[in-house]
Amino acid sequence: MHARRRCKLPVMFASAARIAACLTVAAALSDVSLVATQPAPAAPLPLVYVLSTGGTISGKGASSTALADYQSGALLGSELIAAVPEIAQVARVKVEQIANVSSTDITIANWLTLANRINAIYESEPSVAGVVITHGTNTLEETAYFLNLTVKHDRPVVLVGSMRPASAISADGPLNLLNAVRTASSPDARGKGVLVVLNEAINAARDVTKTNTYRVETFRATELGILGYVDADAVSFYRASLKRHTAKSEFDVQGLTSLPQVDILYSYVQPSTALAQALVAGGVKGIVIAGTGAGLTSTAERDALKPFTTLPAATRPVIVRSNRTGNGRVIAQKDYDVMGMVPADNLNPQKARVLLMLALTKTHDPAQIARMFREY
Repeated sequence: MHARRRCKLPVMFASAARIAACLTVAAALSDVSLVATQPAPAAPLPLVYVLSTGGTISGKGASSTALADYQSGALLGSELIAAVPEIAQVARVKVEQIANVSSTDITIANWLTLANRINAIYESEPSVAGVVITHGTNTLEETAYFLNLTVKHDRPVVLVGSMRPASAISADGPLNLLNAVRTASSPDARGKGVLVVLNEAINAARDVTKTNTYRVETFRATELGILGYVDADAVSFYRASLKRHTAKSEFDVQGLTSLPQVDILYSYVQPSTALAQALVAGGVKGIVIAGTGAGLTSTAERDALKPFTTLPAATRPVIVRSNRTGNGRVIAQKDYDVMGMVPADNLNPQKARVLLMLALTKTHDPAQIARMFREY
């Protein structure tokens, strides 16, 4: 408020004139005061797309205690957003329904649809802050890693799910969804690759894996650790993945309708060699071995695979060595290198399969594919 001011006029002015003049001055001062204290218009909230694919986060059971027996994909993405009105306080949201299935039924066609749609959104709508994908948890890490390699922009892509259906008592989906939107809206999330947000933790798509069948803290990056937290006050990052991803990726799925067939062989005591033979006979283009220890196979397995490594390049499957332990690197070893096998570094078998499928869209040269496994 302005200090009270006295209006002095010459004595020759009549009393009425003096009053009118004072009122005019006071009104002008009041207008200046209002202009000076008027708050600036609020900036619009960030715009976030939510692409819904189904999963437990959209599931419903017969009762609030049906935590294991429920139908995935019973709710639409728009219903999930409407059930969390707090989201409207942090972002403007546009919802699109890509699929509505259990993540056990997610397909490569769904992956291609997601990658192409996200790329189209970012190419055509520069005002979009980020994209959130609601997804079942069983294969969430594979979808996340695929998008980490195929989204061509550095703006955030965040995958989110839940371990309890929407109908459950103490459902974890609503808070997970709110936190995913907050993360996708955060400028600090830019350039960090595809992210996975559950249980108030932010993980890198490349590093994270599902580690428990029912616990809400199931998604972990085990030895490498989380990227950050989503707490009540802020979205906080502490590290980032240094491997190539998103805008720096060489992979482009635009125009593709399928990916080369790659399957996984699990190694164990005295395994059957018939599985490998059946895969090659079926025309598989790549094989990932979930080897014992540091990505090792038995002598019988190597003997069974040797004939395949001498096939003509057009029919010879590329073989990648991963491991079944869940942690640690698989490195080059002479006995496997001479057979042209590619070490998977620290990618688990399911993620090694994703990278090999994409690698085979570019080349069948094991040396080039080995480079990709070092870089991604």
